[in-house]
Amino acid sequence: MADKKTTKPAATKKAAEVKTIDQMREELVAKTNDLLQAKRGNAAGELANPRVITVTRKEIARLHTAIRAAQIELKEKK
Repeated sequence: MADKKTTKPAATKKAAEVKTIDQMREELVAKTNDLLQAKRGNAAGELANPRVITVTRKEIARLHTAIRAAQIELKEKK
């Protein structure tokens, strides 16, 4: 008899931390620097896991989105 396939339960995200726009910008700068280092490492053949580049790019995009959403929210409150 075939085993029933089980799937992992969807990972629930923790409650979003409330960050200021400045904190998100600082994190964005850090992630951008991480991306540049990963690209250099990949070009030099030192990077063991090239997926780091993709993950970092997506994190940067999420930060850009969060910053923009915070700016719009701040603008609507005025």
